[in-house]
Amino acid sequence: MKILIDNGHGRETPGKRSPDGRLLEYAYTRGIARRIVSALTAQGHDAELLVPEQEDISLPERCRRVNDWCRRLGKDNVILVSIHINAAGHGDRWMKARGWCAYTTRGNSRADRLATSLYDAAARHLPGMRLRTDFTDGDPDLEKNFYILLHTAAPAVLSESLFMDNQADCDFLMTPEGQQSLVDLHVDGICSFMSQ
Repeated sequence: MKILIDNGHGRETPGKRSPDGRLLEYAYTRGIARRIVSALTAQGHDAELLVPEQEDISLPERCRRVNDWCRRLGKDNVILVSIHINAAGHGDRWMKARGWCAYTTRGNSRADRLATSLYDAAARHLPGMRLRTDFTDGDPDLEKNFYILLHTAAPAVLSESLFMDNQADCDFLMTPEGQQSLVDLHVDGICSFMSQ
């Protein structure tokens, strides 16, 4: 199984930072994504970064990269997890929204099983943290036709790992323990999905 780990945005993307400027989403998610790939590779899995560049690679190009792997290996032999940090506002003040969540496209697919595995891992690795869910279709993930989810052939999930504009979430994200929790939940969720 080829595991592609994507990261949110690029260094030139406007906004996408905590109100105090400590957390820059492009840098933070790249660090988490690298650590996820490293942990999966150490366990013998075929994992790599979708976007090794620091620049904001366009969504069509990201999808093209995923779909190239799908053409080479078959879409059932590739998965994509895109790592993001959520925000409720525009980065100019602290907000109240909190929690971790994952998105898939609308409808039922293998991506829903991957998202459920990530939710199960999030419950273990983020104890006491809010998990934002929507069980109206029988599973916990939120559904939205984000471009990278809709235009890739592989099962794809986009995770929003807490809120950079909530002070408590941001404080946790900046700790070594918070960062390790995000790495562990993604690695464990992916491995659980692949063992099904």
